[in-house]
Amino acid sequence: MKDNPIKVLLIDDDEDDYILTRDWFREFQVVNCELTWVDTYQAARNAIASGQYDIYLVDYRLGDGNGLELLREAIANGCVVPIILLTGQGDREIDIEAMKAGAADYLEKSQLTAPLLERSIRYALERKQTEQKIREQAALLDVGTDAIFVQDLDNQILFWNKAAERLYGYRKEEAIGKKVSELWQEKNLSQLQEALTILMKNGAWEGELHQRTKSGQEIIVESRWTLVREFDKRRQTILIVNTDITQKKQLEAQFLRAQRLESIGTLASGIAHDLNNVLAPILMTAQLLESQLHDERSKRLLPILISNAKRGANLVKQVLSFTRGIEGDRTLVQLKHLVREIQQVMKETFPKSIDVSTHIPQNLWTVYGDATQLHQVLMNLCVNARDAMPNGGNLTIYAEDFLVDKNYAKMHIDAREGAYVVITVADTGIGIDREILDRIFEPFFTTKEFGKGTGLGLSTVLGIVKSHGGFVSVYSEVGRGSEFKVFLPAQQTPEISEEREMELPSGNGELILVVDDEDSIRDITKTSLETYNYKAITASDGIEAIALYAEHRDEISVVLTDMLMPSMDGLTTIRTLKKINPNVKIIAVSGLASTDKVNAASDIGVKAFLPKPYTAKQLLQTIGAVKNGK
Repeated sequence: MKDNPIKVLLIDDDEDDYILTRDWFREFQVVNCELTWVDTYQAARNAIASGQYDIYLVDYRLGDGNGLELLREAIANGCVVPIILLTGQGDREIDIEAMKAGAADYLEKSQLTAPLLERSIRYALERKQTEQKIREQAALLDVGTDAIFVQDLDNQILFWNKAAERLYGYRKEEAIGKKVSELWQEKNLSQLQEALTILMKNGAWEGELHQRTKSGQEIIVESRWTLVREFDKRRQTILIVNTDITQKKQLEAQFLRAQRLESIGTLASGIAHDLNNVLAPILMTAQLLESQLHDERSKRLLPILISNAKRGANLVKQVLSFTRGIEGDRTLVQLKHLVREIQQVMKETFPKSIDVSTHIPQNLWTVYGDATQLHQVLMNLCVNARDAMPNGGNLTIYAEDFLVDKNYAKMHIDAREGAYVVITVADTGIGIDREILDRIFEPFFTTKEFGKGTGLGLSTVLGIVKSHGGFVSVYSEVGRGSEFKVFLPAQQTPEISEEREMELPSGNGELILVVDDEDSIRDITKTSLETYNYKAITASDGIEAIALYAEHRDEISVVLTDMLMPSMDGLTTIRTLKKINPNVKIIAVSGLASTDKVNAASDIGVKAFLPKPYTAKQLLQTIGAVKNGK
């Protein structure tokens, strides 16, 4: 610094102070300064406006004005030259105000010495050079993809790049000079305080923050803070680099939710299997008694028993649908027909205070699926929408053809590129709190009062939609309503009409081998078959079944075997029977009708699959179809 004199302007109305300062300058060991002196406020304004100086030494007392006012005025007019304020002893409040206003430093005259003055000037100039480099690099920061800004320890924004404008929605002129709290609300204030403590101790901090943009959108950022230390630690700033990871966190949440639901589904499948074995004999026994008992008491009680057994079976089916295990008959389905049916049901049964409307295009693509299950999906969503509007509102169903591209697929973990039909069920109800939004698809999770909901509605929706190769998205705002979008893979082929249901067939004395480890299921199935003109023999496991088949091979018309049994399971039993007679007609039965079980049975020649609990009607229809080779 000695080779190039630093131009210093002293602004002081006391000539003695000027002479003392001049003498101190001559004692400087490192900094080579060229001192100029003015003694009035106006002269100082003119000198600063000329822009000829590298640093200003400003006395607080300047006759008609004061140095603090001059400091503020200079900075307001764009002055970037370091200003050091000289104050009298005990003017602590003035010193603090000077630093807030942008002074490079403050020095008390009563304690001032040549070394102290030289050090202050040297550090002020070094900081100026650093700030100049930051300004020069600011243009480069503007092309970055991360939001970069600088704030002081009072949370006031000092620098704001273009990426910050894009992320938060605030223009540079809106952000500079504002406090962070005026721009967005941090969700976790204790985390911020902890981050600041770590920053002051270590000079850096990294973590995730939840913030809001100018439009009110909630975002998650990966934030990296660096403490920029300046002279004597009296003025420090924080350089912050924020990366938007909202989409990444959403995908992580979807993945974790999928894993959680898969675990719950595994547990639910086991429970469903046992429940089906309990419900099967109850349902079939009640149906047989209904045809045989004709007294008034039986006529009144048996329908109640049958109705509740079917209700229990339907509940179990919902659990299995959730686990993606049940797959009904798949055909080409035009969803507009399902929507019309549901609209009619809603108009007849929903409160009049709920206005139901639909918007379905005429040429909507078809989907390949189970019409009954898809009907259940839409009905469950509509019932939830109804329950969310206890005081009335608008319920809207609309559909559209939708092409999922690569970018959209990346934003949803279950999405795949291709054509979809999207059915949207929207309501103007109470909405769903963000705290529970990730749990609404869990089975048995419900916010309804005790006794008013099973908590299986949305888990069933998710299971059915996933089994059809689709996915579900949800948007909800508390107090404004919810919007559920069901995405189903589209088939751009015309729909076909459904076949009429087959009539209930009776037997002609054929012998049926019933294999099941549950005594009650064996007994009621045997009784049902004999009631409808079949003969039946039973086996409690695969080993006994093979022995009976070997004995009655020429008499047995159809084998009805459970898939899950001790000693020898259903698949092994079927393989053994096939070795004895490759043409044996087999119906596989299970209380856990998973796709894997169905496929495995089909691969070894099983032509029909009967899920538990089955009615007598389903049993007879299936036997009739297999017996006749259909």
